[in-house]
This record gives sequence, structure tokens and C-alpha cells, in this order.
Amino acid sequence: MITAIILTFNESIHIQRCIDSLSGLGARIVVVDSHSTDGTQQTAEALGADVFENAFVNQAQQFQWAMDNCSIKTEWVLRLDADETIDFELCSNITNYIKADGYGTNGAIFHRKHIFLGKWVRHGGRYPLPMLRLFRRGTAHVEQRWMDEHIVLDEGRSMLLKGGFEDNNLNSVGWFIDKHNKYATREVVDVMLKRLGEGDQAGITHSTGFSIRLKRFLKESIYNKLPYFVRPTLYFLYRYFIQLGFLDGGRGFAYHFMQGFWYRALVDLKCIEVEGLWKDCRNDNERIAVLEDYSGYKLK
Repeated sequence: MITAIILTFNESIHIQRCIDSLSGLGARIVVVDSHSTDGTQQTAEALGADVFENAFVNQAQQFQWAMDNCSIKTEWVLRLDADETIDFELCSNITNYIKADGYGTNGAIFHRKHIFLGKWVRHGGRYPLPMLRLFRRGTAHVEQRWMDEHIVLDEGRSMLLKGGFEDNNLNSVGWFIDKHNKYATREVVDVMLKRLGEGDQAGITHSTGFSIRLKRFLKESIYNKLPYFVRPTLYFLYRYFIQLGFLDGGRGFAYHFMQGFWYRALVDLKCIEVEGLWKDCRNDNERIAVLEDYSGYKLK
């Protein structure tokens, strides 16, 4: 009745916890691994998952590869990251949702909570974070973006399912910094391709959920039009003071500063860097070639 798709790369510290949290669903577990070297594949197989291997480009392409190549036949599909888990309440609500044929909807939104260095980040706009993660096969697609991709409903409506949905990554702060540096490069690819009229230009459909659409609208229609470095400063101040991020304490400050200011300022800095590299380009093909060399990604 349901297939859970988990994308992995060196997730040995997370994968058992993730798969165990799905045990009450009776789901087929599909793990698409990007050539892990830490035993992730072996652990997933031992836990009953069907493991596939595919070279990683970005999250959107990897998830689409799973949909196209892993013989997904069930009516319902669940997307879960390896460092995410669902609790008993959400598992039960998903089971009831499927038994009720989605209560007349084609997708379900979960409210994700983020754990940073063992602390639940409750404020600063970080909870609840609505995400459409469960959908009826054939009624939705994943946006083909380099960053911040969403599952988008093409038909029907979505509804909220209550219960615990948690992102709790156990890796080091150094890993967190390296990850966000890579994220920043991928986001710059999205930003610069959009300037050239390339990439996925479609928006999030009305049926995907108001909160998700509002967040994307604010980012693309307001935030992205503000000057470099002004926008991450304003965003951090809004998040930390207006959205009460200061209530999250010392580790909360570190998270809001790093994820809400440092990361966004890094994206701006990389945009400036690419603009400098583009100065002598004569056409868009040359600009894309420069962007490919800068990012290390094949864009055409």
C-alpha cells in the first residue's frame, strides 16, 4: 500500500533509526544510496530494505530516479531523509489516512521539528515546518531544482496529519558547515540559472499547501529582490527577534545565526563571485559553462 523512499550517503549513524521508525507502517522501504563507504547499504539490507545505487547529483534528481527506476507500484509514496524519523502517533495517522483512501485528498503534510545539537529549535519560524511528504503516486512530482525542492501536487488537495516528524542529524558541527557550503553552491546554481531563464520555473500549486506556497512567494518575490547582505541581516533579525528565536537559548542562537545568517550570506557571496566570473562572457552558453566549472555540476 505504501513505499517509503530514503536517499542516503554514508548514513550509518542514522539509517537504522530511520527505518525502525517506519516499522508500524508495513511499508516497502526503498533506499537509494550514493556509493556509501560506511556500511549504510549493508545495514539497510539487513533491516529489510530494497537497496539501489545511483550516483548523486542533487536531491530532486535522485528522488526522481527512485520513482523511475525502483519499481514503485504502491498507491502511496512517502519521502523521508535518513536523519528523519516519525513517531508512533504520525505512523498511526498515516495508516488511518491510507485506509481511508486519503480522506479524499492526494497528499499529506507533516509538521517537521528540527533538533540541533540535541536541542529542539522551537522558535524563529522553525516549528512547525510544513512539508508535503506523503502523496498518491501519479498525482504529484518533485520540483527539479538544485536546492529547496518540494513535492508538488498536480491534482487534488492535501491535508495535515498530526504527529511527530523529526530531523535530528547526529553529525558534527564541521559536517554541518561543510553541508551548508555545498548547499550554498547548489542554491547559487538555482539563482543564476533562473536569471538566465533556465531550470524549473514552475511554481508550487495551490493544492500543495498555503504555508509552503507563502514561504516560496516571500523568498522569491521579496527576499531575492533585496540587496546582497542586507537580506540575510534582515532575515536573521526578523527570525531571531520577531519570531522569538532568542527563546531557543545558546544552541538556538548558534543555529539561527549559522542557518539564518551565515548560510544566506554565503549564498550572496558566491553569487557575487559568479557575477565576477561572468563579466567577460558573451552569451548565456558561456555563462552556463562558467557556472558548470564553478559548481562542478553538469547543467546542460
